[in-house]
Amino acid sequence: MKRRKKRFLCAVSLSVILLLGGCGFAEEIRQSIAEELQTQFPETGISDEASSEGSRNQTAEASVSSEGSSDEPQMIVECVSDGCYVYATLDGETQRVYDEIYQTMQEHKESVRVSTLEEEVLDAAYKAVNADHGGIFWASGYVYTQYTRGEERIGIDFSPNYTMEQQEREELQAQIDARAEEITAGISMEASDYEKVRYVYDYLASNIAYDEDADDNQNIISVFINGRTVCQGYACATQYLLERLGVQSAIVTGRANGEPHAWNLVRMDGEYYYVDTTWGNSSYTVDTQEEERFVNYNYFGVTTEEISVTHEPDNNFVLPYCTAKQDNYYVRQNCYFSEWNPDAIGALCAGGYETGNTAVSVKLATPELLAQVRQYFIDEQHIADYCPGLTSLYYLVDEQQNVFIFRFS
Repeated sequence: MKRRKKRFLCAVSLSVILLLGGCGFAEEIRQSIAEELQTQFPETGISDEASSEGSRNQTAEASVSSEGSSDEPQMIVECVSDGCYVYATLDGETQRVYDEIYQTMQEHKESVRVSTLEEEVLDAAYKAVNADHGGIFWASGYVYTQYTRGEERIGIDFSPNYTMEQQEREELQAQIDARAEEITAGISMEASDYEKVRYVYDYLASNIAYDEDADDNQNIISVFINGRTVCQGYACATQYLLERLGVQSAIVTGRANGEPHAWNLVRMDGEYYYVDTTWGNSSYTVDTQEEERFVNYNYFGVTTEEISVTHEPDNNFVLPYCTAKQDNYYVRQNCYFSEWNPDAIGALCAGGYETGNTAVSVKLATPELLAQVRQYFIDEQHIADYCPGLTSLYYLVDEQQNVFIFRFS
Protein backbone atom coordinates (compact mmCIF):
# COMPACT_ATOMS: atom_id res chain seq x y z
CA MET A 1 0.00 0.00 0.00
CA LYS A 2 1.30 3.46 -0.82
CA ARG A 3 0.67 6.37 1.48
CA ARG A 4 -0.24 9.79 0.22
CA LYS A 5 2.58 12.31 0.11
CA LYS A 6 2.25 16.07 0.44
CA ARG A 7 4.16 18.57 -1.59
CA PHE A 8 3.85 22.28 -0.95
CA LEU A 9 3.36 24.91 -3.59
CA CYS A 10 3.15 28.65 -3.26
CA ALA A 11 0.74 31.16 -4.77
CA VAL A 12 -1.26 29.03 -7.19
CA SER A 13 -4.13 30.72 -8.96
CA LEU A 14 -7.58 29.26 -8.55
CA SER A 15 -9.72 28.03 -11.38
CA VAL A 16 -13.36 26.97 -11.44
CA ILE A 17 -14.24 23.84 -13.37
CA LEU A 18 -17.90 23.23 -14.08
CA LEU A 19 -19.29 19.75 -14.56
CA LEU A 20 -22.42 19.11 -16.54
CA GLY A 21 -25.25 16.89 -15.42
CA GLY A 22 -25.39 13.12 -15.69
CA CYS A 23 -28.18 10.59 -15.46
CA GLY A 24 -30.61 10.12 -12.58
CA PHE A 25 -30.16 7.46 -9.88
CA ALA A 26 -32.39 4.42 -9.60
CA GLU A 27 -34.11 5.52 -6.40
CA GLU A 28 -35.75 2.24 -5.51
CA ILE A 29 -32.41 0.37 -5.73
CA ARG A 30 -30.67 3.01 -3.64
CA GLN A 31 -33.47 3.01 -1.08
CA SER A 32 -33.42 -0.78 -0.88
CA ILE A 33 -29.69 -0.87 -0.22
CA ALA A 34 -29.87 2.05 2.19
CA GLU A 35 -32.62 0.42 4.25
CA GLU A 36 -30.75 -2.87 4.37
CA LEU A 37 -27.52 -1.19 5.46
CA GLN A 38 -29.33 0.93 8.04
CA THR A 39 -30.70 -2.25 9.58
CA GLN A 40 -27.32 -3.98 9.62
CA PHE A 41 -25.08 -0.99 10.29
CA PRO A 42 -26.91 1.79 12.18
CA GLU A 43 -23.63 3.64 12.75
CA THR A 44 -20.92 3.69 10.12
CA GLY A 45 -17.77 5.68 9.51
CA ILE A 46 -15.35 6.42 6.71
CA SER A 47 -12.09 4.51 6.60
CA ASP A 48 -8.78 6.37 6.68
CA GLU A 49 -6.89 3.54 5.03
CA ALA A 50 -4.41 4.18 2.23
CA SER A 51 -5.46 3.71 -1.37
CA SER A 52 -5.82 0.20 -2.79
CA GLU A 53 -3.05 -1.60 -4.64
CA GLY A 54 -1.81 0.19 -7.75
CA SER A 55 -2.91 3.71 -6.81
CA ARG A 56 -0.51 6.59 -6.28
CA ASN A 57 -2.02 9.45 -4.30
CA GLN A 58 -0.32 12.76 -3.62
CA THR A 59 -1.46 16.13 -2.36
CA ALA A 60 -0.48 19.68 -3.10
CA GLU A 61 -1.25 22.56 -0.78
CA ALA A 62 -1.48 26.13 -1.95
CA SER A 63 -1.81 29.24 0.18
CA VAL A 64 -3.56 32.04 -1.66
CA SER A 65 -4.71 35.52 -0.90
CA SER A 66 -8.35 36.48 -1.05
CA GLU A 67 -7.62 38.50 -4.16
CA GLY A 68 -8.03 36.38 -7.23
CA SER A 69 -9.71 33.56 -5.37
CA SER A 70 -13.16 32.31 -6.17
CA ASP A 71 -15.74 31.27 -3.59
CA GLU A 72 -18.43 30.84 -6.20
CA PRO A 73 -20.50 27.70 -5.68
CA GLN A 74 -19.66 24.82 -7.97
CA MET A 75 -22.20 23.25 -10.30
CA ILE A 76 -22.97 19.82 -8.82
CA VAL A 77 -23.37 16.92 -11.20
CA GLU A 78 -26.26 14.52 -10.81
CA CYS A 79 -25.59 10.90 -9.99
CA VAL A 80 -23.78 9.05 -12.76
CA SER A 81 -23.76 5.61 -11.11
CA ASP A 82 -27.21 4.14 -11.54
CA GLY A 83 -27.69 1.14 -9.28
CA CYS A 84 -24.07 0.91 -8.08
CA TYR A 85 -23.69 -0.74 -4.70
CA VAL A 86 -20.95 1.36 -3.11
CA TYR A 87 -22.47 4.65 -4.26
CA ALA A 88 -25.67 3.81 -2.43
CA THR A 89 -23.81 3.30 0.86
CA LEU A 90 -22.32 6.82 0.86
CA ASP A 91 -23.67 9.96 2.52
CA GLY A 92 -24.85 12.87 0.38
CA GLU A 93 -21.59 14.83 0.44
CA THR A 94 -19.50 11.82 -0.55
CA GLN A 95 -21.96 10.93 -3.31
CA ARG A 96 -21.58 14.41 -4.82
CA VAL A 97 -17.79 14.12 -4.77
CA TYR A 98 -18.04 10.62 -6.24
CA ASP A 99 -20.09 12.00 -9.13
CA GLU A 100 -17.59 14.79 -9.75
CA ILE A 101 -14.62 12.41 -9.69
CA TYR A 102 -16.29 9.87 -11.94
CA GLN A 103 -17.41 12.39 -14.53
CA THR A 104 -14.02 14.10 -14.55
CA MET A 105 -12.32 10.79 -15.28
CA GLN A 106 -14.88 9.81 -17.89
CA GLU A 107 -14.37 13.11 -19.71
CA HIS A 108 -10.59 12.88 -19.29
CA LYS A 109 -10.43 16.34 -17.72
CA GLU A 110 -7.32 17.49 -15.91
CA SER A 111 -8.97 18.50 -12.64
CA VAL A 112 -12.15 19.49 -10.85
CA ARG A 113 -13.02 21.55 -7.79
CA VAL A 114 -14.83 19.03 -5.62
CA SER A 115 -17.76 19.68 -3.28
CA THR A 116 -15.88 19.01 -0.07
CA LEU A 117 -13.18 20.55 2.06
CA GLU A 118 -12.29 17.21 3.68
CA GLU A 119 -9.55 15.06 2.16
CA GLU A 120 -11.02 11.99 3.89
CA VAL A 121 -14.26 12.50 1.97
CA LEU A 122 -12.32 12.88 -1.27
CA ASP A 123 -10.39 9.67 -0.65
CA ALA A 124 -13.53 7.73 0.30
CA ALA A 125 -15.27 8.92 -2.87
CA TYR A 126 -12.28 8.00 -5.04
CA LYS A 127 -12.11 4.48 -3.59
CA ALA A 128 -15.86 4.10 -4.07
CA VAL A 129 -15.63 5.06 -7.74
CA ASN A 130 -12.99 2.41 -8.34
CA ALA A 131 -14.97 -0.20 -6.41
CA ASP A 132 -18.09 0.41 -8.52
CA HIS A 133 -16.38 0.80 -11.91
CA GLY A 134 -13.89 -1.90 -12.86
CA GLY A 135 -13.68 -0.55 -16.39
CA ILE A 136 -11.47 2.44 -15.49
CA PHE A 137 -8.10 1.50 -16.99
CA TRP A 138 -6.68 4.88 -18.03
CA ALA A 139 -5.99 6.37 -14.59
CA SER A 140 -4.19 5.25 -11.45
CA GLY A 141 -4.35 7.33 -8.30
CA TYR A 142 -4.72 11.09 -8.04
CA VAL A 143 -3.24 14.36 -6.84
CA TYR A 144 -5.27 16.84 -4.83
CA THR A 145 -4.51 20.49 -4.27
CA GLN A 146 -5.76 22.28 -1.15
CA TYR A 147 -6.45 26.02 -1.28
CA THR A 148 -6.36 28.11 1.85
CA ARG A 149 -6.93 31.73 2.78
CA GLY A 150 -4.84 32.25 5.87
CA GLU A 151 -5.69 29.33 8.14
CA GLU A 152 -9.00 28.66 6.41
CA ARG A 153 -9.29 25.91 3.81
CA ILE A 154 -11.42 27.19 0.95
CA GLY A 155 -11.21 24.50 -1.72
CA ILE A 156 -9.82 21.19 -2.97
CA ASP A 157 -9.04 20.30 -6.56
CA PHE A 158 -8.94 16.65 -7.65
CA SER A 159 -6.57 15.70 -10.50
CA PRO A 160 -6.48 12.11 -11.79
CA ASN A 161 -3.13 10.52 -12.62
CA TYR A 162 -3.79 9.52 -16.21
CA THR A 163 -1.61 6.71 -17.50
CA MET A 164 -2.28 7.48 -21.16
CA GLU A 165 -3.55 10.14 -23.52
CA GLN A 166 -7.23 10.21 -24.43
CA GLN A 167 -6.64 9.00 -28.00
CA GLU A 168 -4.82 5.88 -26.78
CA ARG A 169 -7.56 5.32 -24.23
CA GLU A 170 -10.24 5.46 -26.91
CA GLU A 171 -8.35 3.01 -29.12
CA LEU A 172 -7.92 0.56 -26.25
CA GLN A 173 -11.55 1.03 -25.21
CA ALA A 174 -12.70 0.01 -28.68
CA GLN A 175 -10.64 -3.19 -28.48
CA ILE A 176 -11.90 -3.96 -24.97
CA ASP A 177 -15.52 -3.33 -25.93
CA ALA A 178 -15.23 -5.61 -28.96
CA ARG A 179 -13.77 -8.40 -26.84
CA ALA A 180 -16.31 -7.92 -24.06
CA GLU A 181 -19.13 -8.06 -26.59
CA GLU A 182 -17.80 -11.34 -27.96
CA ILE A 183 -17.68 -12.79 -24.46
CA THR A 184 -21.11 -11.65 -23.31
CA ALA A 185 -22.68 -12.84 -26.55
CA GLY A 186 -22.35 -16.33 -25.11
CA ILE A 187 -25.03 -15.76 -22.46
CA SER A 188 -28.59 -14.55 -22.89
CA MET A 189 -29.69 -11.32 -21.23
CA GLU A 190 -32.77 -13.30 -20.19
CA ALA A 191 -30.67 -15.73 -18.16
CA SER A 192 -30.87 -15.65 -14.37
CA ASP A 193 -28.37 -13.72 -12.28
CA TYR A 194 -26.83 -17.00 -11.16
CA GLU A 195 -26.36 -18.16 -14.75
CA LYS A 196 -24.77 -14.85 -15.76
CA VAL A 197 -22.35 -14.80 -12.85
CA ARG A 198 -21.48 -18.47 -13.38
CA TYR A 199 -20.84 -17.79 -17.06
CA VAL A 200 -18.48 -14.87 -16.37
CA TYR A 201 -16.73 -16.81 -13.61
CA ASP A 202 -16.23 -19.86 -15.83
CA TYR A 203 -14.97 -17.81 -18.75
CA LEU A 204 -12.41 -15.77 -16.82
CA ALA A 205 -11.20 -18.69 -14.69
CA SER A 206 -10.81 -20.91 -17.76
CA ASN A 207 -9.40 -18.47 -20.31
CA ILE A 208 -7.37 -15.83 -18.47
CA ALA A 209 -4.01 -16.93 -17.09
CA TYR A 210 -2.76 -15.82 -13.70
CA ASP A 211 0.58 -14.07 -14.23
CA GLU A 212 2.21 -11.79 -11.68
CA ASP A 213 4.45 -10.38 -14.41
CA ALA A 214 1.58 -9.51 -16.75
CA ASP A 215 1.53 -5.97 -18.13
CA ASP A 216 -1.28 -3.69 -16.92
CA ASN A 217 -2.28 -6.33 -14.39
CA GLN A 218 -4.09 -3.82 -12.17
CA ASN A 219 -6.75 -3.12 -14.82
CA ILE A 220 -8.82 -4.76 -17.52
CA ILE A 221 -6.30 -4.21 -20.34
CA SER A 222 -4.48 -7.27 -19.01
CA VAL A 223 -7.65 -9.36 -19.26
CA PHE A 224 -9.32 -8.35 -22.50
CA ILE A 225 -6.26 -7.54 -24.58
CA ASN A 226 -3.37 -9.51 -23.07
CA GLY A 227 -5.20 -12.49 -21.55
CA ARG A 228 -2.95 -12.53 -18.47
CA THR A 229 -3.62 -10.83 -15.16
CA VAL A 230 -3.65 -10.99 -11.33
CA CYS A 231 -6.40 -10.69 -8.72
CA GLN A 232 -7.11 -7.00 -9.34
CA GLY A 233 -7.55 -7.64 -13.05
CA TYR A 234 -9.86 -10.61 -12.45
CA ALA A 235 -12.01 -8.59 -10.02
CA CYS A 236 -12.21 -5.56 -12.32
CA ALA A 237 -13.09 -7.73 -15.32
CA THR A 238 -15.74 -9.59 -13.34
CA GLN A 239 -17.40 -6.31 -12.35
CA TYR A 240 -17.09 -4.93 -15.88
CA LEU A 241 -18.68 -7.93 -17.58
CA LEU A 242 -21.44 -8.32 -14.99
CA GLU A 243 -22.32 -4.65 -15.35
CA ARG A 244 -22.78 -5.22 -19.09
CA LEU A 245 -25.07 -8.16 -18.26
CA GLY A 246 -27.16 -6.13 -15.83
CA VAL A 247 -25.87 -7.75 -12.62
CA GLN A 248 -24.83 -5.51 -9.76
CA SER A 249 -21.36 -6.10 -8.36
CA ALA A 250 -18.53 -4.26 -6.65
CA ILE A 251 -14.79 -4.78 -6.24
CA VAL A 252 -13.63 -5.59 -2.73
CA THR A 253 -9.97 -5.20 -1.79
CA GLY A 254 -8.21 -6.51 1.27
CA ARG A 255 -6.09 -9.51 2.16
CA ALA A 256 -6.47 -13.25 1.60
CA ASN A 257 -4.28 -15.64 3.55
CA GLY A 258 -2.30 -12.58 4.62
CA GLU A 259 -1.56 -11.32 1.08
CA PRO A 260 -3.07 -8.29 -0.76
CA HIS A 261 -6.06 -9.48 -2.76
CA ALA A 262 -9.21 -8.41 -4.62
CA TRP A 263 -12.54 -10.16 -5.11
CA ASN A 264 -16.19 -9.23 -5.73
CA LEU A 265 -19.45 -8.60 -3.93
CA VAL A 266 -22.25 -9.74 -6.25
CA ARG A 267 -26.01 -9.46 -6.08
CA MET A 268 -27.76 -12.57 -7.41
CA ASP A 269 -31.54 -12.84 -7.40
CA GLY A 270 -31.92 -10.15 -4.77
CA GLU A 271 -29.29 -11.43 -2.31
CA TYR A 272 -25.62 -10.58 -1.80
CA TYR A 273 -22.77 -13.08 -2.10
CA TYR A 274 -19.01 -13.06 -2.44
CA VAL A 275 -17.25 -14.35 -5.55
CA ASP A 276 -13.48 -14.78 -5.96
CA THR A 277 -12.77 -15.32 -9.63
CA THR A 278 -9.01 -15.44 -9.10
CA TRP A 279 -9.34 -18.49 -6.89
CA GLY A 280 -11.60 -20.04 -9.50
CA ASN A 281 -8.49 -20.44 -11.66
CA SER A 282 -6.92 -23.42 -9.89
CA SER A 283 -4.46 -26.19 -10.56
CA TYR A 284 -2.91 -29.20 -8.90
CA THR A 285 0.13 -31.35 -9.60
CA VAL A 286 -0.11 -35.12 -10.08
CA ASP A 287 2.62 -37.72 -9.49
CA THR A 288 4.04 -37.08 -12.95
CA GLN A 289 4.54 -33.44 -11.91
CA GLU A 290 2.22 -32.36 -14.72
CA GLU A 291 -0.01 -29.47 -13.74
CA GLU A 292 -3.74 -30.03 -14.17
CA ARG A 293 -5.98 -26.98 -14.35
CA PHE A 294 -9.64 -26.82 -13.39
CA VAL A 295 -12.36 -24.34 -12.39
CA ASN A 296 -12.65 -24.22 -8.61
CA TYR A 297 -16.11 -23.23 -7.30
CA ASN A 298 -15.24 -23.14 -3.62
CA TYR A 299 -15.51 -19.34 -3.59
CA PHE A 300 -18.53 -18.92 -5.85
CA GLY A 301 -21.52 -17.44 -4.06
CA VAL A 302 -20.23 -17.72 -0.50
CA THR A 303 -21.42 -16.06 2.68
CA THR A 304 -19.59 -13.55 4.87
CA GLU A 305 -18.89 -16.30 7.39
CA GLU A 306 -17.42 -18.59 4.73
CA ILE A 307 -15.19 -16.04 3.02
CA SER A 308 -13.98 -14.61 6.33
CA VAL A 309 -12.06 -17.82 6.97
CA THR A 310 -9.46 -16.69 4.42
CA HIS A 311 -10.38 -13.14 3.30
CA GLU A 312 -10.23 -9.88 5.24
CA PRO A 313 -11.64 -6.81 3.44
CA ASP A 314 -10.32 -3.29 3.78
CA ASN A 315 -12.70 -0.91 5.48
CA ASN A 316 -13.09 1.28 2.40
CA PHE A 317 -16.89 1.03 2.40
CA VAL A 318 -19.69 -0.72 4.24
CA LEU A 319 -20.27 -4.32 3.22
CA PRO A 320 -23.48 -6.27 3.86
CA TYR A 321 -23.43 -9.35 6.05
CA CYS A 322 -24.12 -12.05 3.48
CA THR A 323 -26.07 -15.07 4.69
CA ALA A 324 -27.96 -16.34 1.61
CA LYS A 325 -26.98 -19.74 0.24
CA GLN A 326 -29.46 -20.50 -2.53
CA ASP A 327 -27.09 -19.24 -5.26
CA ASN A 328 -23.99 -20.88 -3.87
CA TYR A 329 -22.54 -23.11 -6.61
CA TYR A 330 -22.76 -26.31 -4.56
CA VAL A 331 -26.30 -25.62 -3.39
CA ARG A 332 -27.49 -24.86 -6.94
CA GLN A 333 -25.78 -27.98 -8.32
CA ASN A 334 -27.26 -30.19 -5.56
CA CYS A 335 -23.77 -30.99 -4.33
CA TYR A 336 -24.16 -29.58 -0.79
CA PHE A 337 -24.72 -32.00 2.09
CA SER A 338 -25.77 -31.01 5.59
CA GLU A 339 -26.01 -34.63 6.76
CA TRP A 340 -24.28 -37.91 6.00
CA ASN A 341 -25.64 -39.45 2.78
CA PRO A 342 -23.01 -41.73 1.19
CA ASP A 343 -25.35 -43.07 -1.49
CA ALA A 344 -26.19 -39.57 -2.75
CA ILE A 345 -22.50 -38.62 -2.85
CA GLY A 346 -21.67 -41.94 -4.49
CA ALA A 347 -24.36 -41.36 -7.12
CA LEU A 348 -22.78 -38.01 -8.00
CA CYS A 349 -19.41 -39.70 -8.40
CA ALA A 350 -20.93 -42.47 -10.52
CA GLY A 351 -22.67 -39.98 -12.77
CA GLY A 352 -19.49 -37.98 -13.32
CA TYR A 353 -17.35 -41.05 -13.87
CA GLU A 354 -19.76 -42.68 -16.34
CA THR A 355 -20.17 -39.52 -18.41
CA GLY A 356 -16.45 -38.84 -18.61
CA ASN A 357 -16.30 -35.86 -16.29
CA THR A 358 -12.84 -35.49 -14.83
CA ALA A 359 -14.01 -34.16 -11.48
CA VAL A 360 -16.89 -34.30 -9.03
CA SER A 361 -17.00 -31.86 -6.12
CA VAL A 362 -19.13 -31.92 -2.99
CA LYS A 363 -19.42 -29.40 -0.17
CA LEU A 364 -20.13 -30.53 3.38
CA ALA A 365 -21.75 -28.51 6.13
CA THR A 366 -19.20 -29.45 8.80
CA PRO A 367 -15.56 -30.58 9.11
CA GLU A 368 -16.85 -33.83 10.63
CA LEU A 369 -18.80 -34.67 7.48
CA LEU A 370 -15.77 -33.80 5.36
CA ALA A 371 -13.64 -36.24 7.35
CA GLN A 372 -16.35 -38.88 6.97
CA VAL A 373 -16.25 -38.53 3.17
CA ARG A 374 -12.51 -39.09 3.12
CA GLN A 375 -12.67 -42.09 5.44
CA TYR A 376 -15.58 -43.80 3.67
CA PHE A 377 -14.72 -43.20 0.02
CA ILE A 378 -10.91 -43.08 0.15
CA ASP A 379 -9.59 -44.87 3.24
CA GLU A 380 -12.21 -47.62 3.07
CA GLN A 381 -12.23 -47.46 -0.78
CA HIS A 382 -16.00 -47.45 -1.13
CA ILE A 383 -15.57 -45.25 -4.21
CA ALA A 384 -15.15 -48.55 -6.09
CA ASP A 385 -18.72 -49.50 -5.14
CA TYR A 386 -20.03 -46.61 -7.21
CA CYS A 387 -17.39 -46.40 -9.96
CA PRO A 388 -16.67 -50.01 -11.03
CA GLY A 389 -13.53 -50.34 -13.13
CA LEU A 390 -11.95 -47.22 -11.65
CA THR A 391 -8.18 -47.73 -11.53
CA SER A 392 -6.83 -44.30 -10.65
CA LEU A 393 -8.18 -41.48 -8.53
CA TYR A 394 -6.84 -38.22 -7.14
CA TYR A 395 -8.65 -36.17 -4.58
CA LEU A 396 -8.36 -32.63 -3.30
CA VAL A 397 -9.56 -31.42 0.07
CA ASP A 398 -10.32 -27.80 0.96
CA GLU A 399 -10.62 -27.90 4.73
CA GLN A 400 -11.31 -24.18 4.90
CA GLN A 401 -14.49 -24.51 2.86
CA ASN A 402 -15.28 -28.19 3.63
CA VAL A 403 -15.07 -29.20 -0.03
CA PHE A 404 -13.99 -32.63 -1.29
CA ILE A 405 -13.06 -32.97 -4.97
CA PHE A 406 -12.79 -36.36 -6.66
CA ARG A 407 -10.52 -36.27 -9.73
CA PHE A 408 -10.81 -39.19 -12.13
CA SER A 409 -7.75 -39.82 -14.33
